[in-house]
Amino acid sequence: MDVIETRIPDVKLIKPAVFGDERGFFMETWNARALAEAGIDATFVQDNHSRSVQHTLRGLHYQLSPHAQGKLVRVTRGEVFDVAVDLRKSLPTFGHWVGEVLTEENQHQLWIPPGFAHGFYVMSDSADFQYKCTDFYAPEHERCIRWDDPDLGIDWPVSDDGEPLVSEKDRQGLAFTQAECFD
Repeated sequence: MDVIETRIPDVKLIKPAVFGDERGFFMETWNARALAEAGIDATFVQDNHSRSVQHTLRGLHYQLSPHAQGKLVRVTRGEVFDVAVDLRKSLPTFGHWVGEVLTEENQHQLWIPPGFAHGFYVMSDSADFQYKCTDFYAPEHERCIRWDDPDLGIDWPVSDDGEPLVSEKDRQGLAFTQAECFD
């Protein structure tokens, strides 16, 4: 697998080797040794799977310490624009974001370490989104930043048809300047 640094070096784009023929394909979606060699030394404790319809936007979600989550995300059906926002105040990339298109065709994955908010927008008719987490879901530590916060300036590929489908919880997300962040 190829592990590529994004504009925020701690966020990695992972391109697994895919072996295909007339029967289908095979790929490794996680190899602890190979990814540790690329600087991703993570232990996962929970796998999640969501299905969303077109124009759904989920995020920007994160959990505070001591339950901050690293996530290895991928799309197994459809296409999404996936975003990670750096919430680590002590680093020069604080407040910067990375966006990558993840599809069932390209089989790319994104490693989002603890200390980042995460969200995605569904561009296809629907999408199955799967991700591994380094800590368990802890609702008392969960936080949300508004997906459309002007200080972040995320260039979401939202369709011209109108507003994305957003949950009430996400609609109530805080402004970036009000968010609890990491030191």
